[in-house]
Amino acid sequence: MMKKIAKIYLTIAFLILYLPIFYLIFYAFNEGGDMNGFTGFTLDYFSSMLSDGRLMLILAQTFLLAFLSSTIATVVGTFGAIYIYQARHRYQNMLLSVNNILMVAPDVMIGASFLILFTMIGFQLGFVSVLLSHIAFSIPIVVLMVLPRLKEMNADMISAAYDLGATQPQMLREIMLPYLTPAIIAGYFMAFTYSLDDFAVTFFVTGNGYSNLSVEIYSRARQGISLEINALSTLVFLFSIVLVVGYYFISREKEAS
Repeated sequence: MMKKIAKIYLTIAFLILYLPIFYLIFYAFNEGGDMNGFTGFTLDYFSSMLSDGRLMLILAQTFLLAFLSSTIATVVGTFGAIYIYQARHRYQNMLLSVNNILMVAPDVMIGASFLILFTMIGFQLGFVSVLLSHIAFSIPIVVLMVLPRLKEMNADMISAAYDLGATQPQMLREIMLPYLTPAIIAGYFMAFTYSLDDFAVTFFVTGNGYSNLSVEIYSRARQGISLEINALSTLVFLFSIVLVVGYYFISREKEAS
């Protein structure tokens, strides 16, 4: 009985989550030009989207931002998790609490805080301000992905490495980091995804000369729904699927090795 209820619940949950996405994708191919009724199949909106130089530039900027912020956040977050793991027990909870502030705080408050900070120090808003903000809110994500894996690690492996004469860099390179690789990959993909679709924080700290995909879609949607946005969202959704599948195979291979 409980299994049937669980299946029904999951089915309803997935329908609520995915039906709007597939509805949006469906009308990306609508010849009629709106979402009031499907009149025929066309790829014109994909063609016009690809020929929109501004939109393609913003798309490239968005992926560049996600790549850079997630890479830096993964490096900082991984070593941050190692530091928290090696800290004295009484300091661990305090460090975790500080780390989790950006996870539980509303995005609007985080964005406003970064805006106030950059304004106070006279920092020009643009690509760098958005990059720094994305790094800041991505680091806690990486820490929370890596730290549980660290806690599962057998401490005797580290002790044995030191007993055999390994230095700390050697221990990190040969023992700890290979063991943490699946969690590091998971943290990277999570940080990349969060950066890719962030709107609230980016909206506050983006300048006049820079925009990312979510802010641009919001700006265009206010002027009226264009099926170019549906086409773009379709491509981004397909890329997200490729990302998830790639993460699955990479993490499974790392776990097996």
